[in-house]
Amino acid sequence: MNFFDPFFDHISHNRLDKYEDAFRQSLDIRFHQRDHGDMPAWEKAFSQLPDVTPSRLDNTSDTLMIGSDSDLTPEQRETMVAGLRGLHPWRKGPFNFFGEFIDTEWRSDWKWQRLAPHISPLKGRFVLDVGCGSGYHCWRMLGDDASFVLGIDPSPKFLFQFHAVKKYQPTAPVFYLPLRSEDLPQNMQAFDTVFSMGVLYHRRSTFDHIDELKATLKPGGELILETLVIPGDENTVLTPSDRYAQMRNVWSIGSAEATKRWIERCGFVNVRIVDETVTSLEEQRQTDWMTFQSLKDFLAPSDITRTVEGYPAPCRAIIIANKPS
Repeated sequence: MNFFDPFFDHISHNRLDKYEDAFRQSLDIRFHQRDHGDMPAWEKAFSQLPDVTPSRLDNTSDTLMIGSDSDLTPEQRETMVAGLRGLHPWRKGPFNFFGEFIDTEWRSDWKWQRLAPHISPLKGRFVLDVGCGSGYHCWRMLGDDASFVLGIDPSPKFLFQFHAVKKYQPTAPVFYLPLRSEDLPQNMQAFDTVFSMGVLYHRRSTFDHIDELKATLKPGGELILETLVIPGDENTVLTPSDRYAQMRNVWSIGSAEATKRWIERCGFVNVRIVDETVTSLEEQRQTDWMTFQSLKDFLAPSDITRTVEGYPAPCRAIIIANKPS
């Protein structure tokens, strides 16, 4: 099963065409040459999705809509639900497949509602979404009339979740590559808007990540960076001794003002903090489509303003900046 040919066919006619060899090399190293033990199960799950033409598609609603209940027979529905459940856990969404509501762990639509009023209009823009998860926000970007959207995330399971939607919008200019930002061709300067949401604190070097994002942007392009923050001034940074909210790979969390300064130090201009929101138990929670532990399990039982390790509970900031023209 090759999900990548449509991407290469598409970029042969746009500004990314000169990077085809670099993209192929990164995919070989990061995906094709690696063993993914669950791949047969994911392929089987994906094959259970019905080959039908949806009667409706809506990438503008909070719940992404693919088809209607009446598009499927009862037998097709049963098989489809089994396939979608075979791609559990569903973390970023929500989605509705032919009347089947996928109640994901995260209310990703809430994040979109927080950032949408502050960003430049996406109409006609080339957009990159770093750490895109299942691709929910990529489809929202298309819904806002972006001309091309590329999502990257190293998870092969998210690749299949993305293509569960893409299967029913095969010609949409939205694509997913199982890569990290450090795997992208160097100094592309190709994208008008770049999103990095929920990635910065997972990187050993925050400055390297910000520089990587900057290198993908055209001069004058816009960066939307969403990340964990802690209370404090521009000098406040938390480096967890081990885990943060039970996550192993959290290296540093700055205050919103500290993160703003990091972005400025990397050469961005017009840097502004547009939102800070404490993550609620309603925004991130266990559901029937994500049955593992979630936020409530990562907070101190006696004080939900602290993590189980004693750190400030998760709060997320959205920071917008521009690459100099």
